[in-house]
Amino acid sequence: MSKPISHDDCNCFALRQAARYVTQIYERHLGEVGLTAAQFTIVAKLARKPGLTMLELADSMVMERTTLVRALKPLQRDGLVISESSEHDGRTYQFSLSKAGKDTFEQAALAWRAAQEEFESKFGRSRAKALRAELFNLTSS
Repeated sequence: MSKPISHDDCNCFALRQAARYVTQIYERHLGEVGLTAAQFTIVAKLARKPGLTMLELADSMVMERTTLVRALKPLQRDGLVISESSEHDGRTYQFSLSKAGKDTFEQAALAWRAAQEEFESKFGRSRAKALRAELFNLTSS
């Protein structure tokens, strides 16, 4: 019989636990403007790069398309994200922020900054920067 696996040795467990902890901080702040952390990342991505297709958005966020669709539906329902047929292919949709979406993003960016400040004050700015670099390095290959 193999030796029981300790959570102390599991990278996945440690990352998921830390992700839940950090997500709770951001969601507490972003909830004030009615967004989840996942929705904020979508809105922020579309604020920087409007007109992304579903595939481009999913790839850039390292998300499954079905997960992305579930996160986009309330944003579309609430009129924050709009979709338009691509000029080149009518079956492909491009996503952008509506005027209300841009306004919500501006408010959410303030909440995000407060969450960022809270996390970095607890964890340390230089450690947070190093952590981000390591985590982004994981998904850049």
